[in-house]
Amino acid sequence: MIEGSFHNGKAEAVNRKPGTGKNIRVFVAGATGYIGKYVVRELVSRGYDVVSFARERSGVGGSSGEEETRRQLQGSEVRFGDICSLESVNRNGIRGEHFDVVVSCLTSRNGGMKDSWKIDYQASRNALDAGKAAGAKQFVLLSAICVQKPKLEFQRAKLQFEKELKESGLIYSIVRPTAFFKSLAGQVEPVKKGKPYVMFGNGRLTACKPISERDLARFIADCLENPGMQNRTLPVGGPGKAISAREQGEMLFELLGREPKFKNMPVGMFDVIIPVLSFLSKIFPALADKAEFARIGKYYCTESMLVLNPETGQYDEEMTPSYGTDTLRDFYRRVLKEGLSGQELGDHAVF
Repeated sequence: MIEGSFHNGKAEAVNRKPGTGKNIRVFVAGATGYIGKYVVRELVSRGYDVVSFARERSGVGGSSGEEETRRQLQGSEVRFGDICSLESVNRNGIRGEHFDVVVSCLTSRNGGMKDSWKIDYQASRNALDAGKAAGAKQFVLLSAICVQKPKLEFQRAKLQFEKELKESGLIYSIVRPTAFFKSLAGQVEPVKKGKPYVMFGNGRLTACKPISERDLARFIADCLENPGMQNRTLPVGGPGKAISAREQGEMLFELLGREPKFKNMPVGMFDVIIPVLSFLSKIFPALADKAEFARIGKYYCTESMLVLNPETGQYDEEMTPSYGTDTLRDFYRRVLKEGLSGQELGDHAVF
């Protein structure tokens, strides 16, 4: 399920050995995001000349100002502006300078209808257009594995940009990770406080191969250096076997030394909520995002974050590549001990 093609024979793979990033300028869009911060640090550690483009206020609820953002992205040159404005990207980010590579870690904050096209498509398109005009020959995109079965607005927006990136003439790598550790952290604190682990159905409806932010950043940086990862769409998961929601809960209770306590929620609840909100949104447009959030909830409760086998139409653990060394067990052990600092879900919170 790793697709690849060259642009009519025009694109040539870039071959750089790790640690040879000196004098190679990289423009990172979405640098203050959950994954973006780690990508910047990884690129800096490999010797790349990194310019991080950021909002003046970033983080959950805009909690980080310019000084904190510079601290988080230390080693890179941080420039502030509005990624949703091509003029701002050019004026405040590119500044008429040359860049070799663009890395986009942009993603909409909540998957809302307008926000999806504003960020997952248009902001990414701005980064592509500005980078191409600045001389960039390579573009690495952080996408998502769930676009394989597009039912949601943010998935359609991501796919539209993926298509245009492939047609751009640039060397591309489209990285489609499975679940992040962060996305599986929402119930750590409630369970730690004695509440049951909430799951839909029997907890085995879906599975994923979660990958850490550090391992994913390494994978993305590898795309700059490994020709075998260029002009390809790259699904990627973390190490080990796929894990279901029930197994995630069992792991938490085991690490806490407690007997598992689960609360089962019916998936059918979404089949009541979604039609009602969809109908009401026609009368009250402000409810359109609420209906979309319900569809997002159902999607993640019923669809696995694994590669979709095109022959069987089923999610396939064996076809989902593994990468890295960080395990979900180690992550849970750490956050149970140290807390969720840096892993806050913000607009992505479900529970």
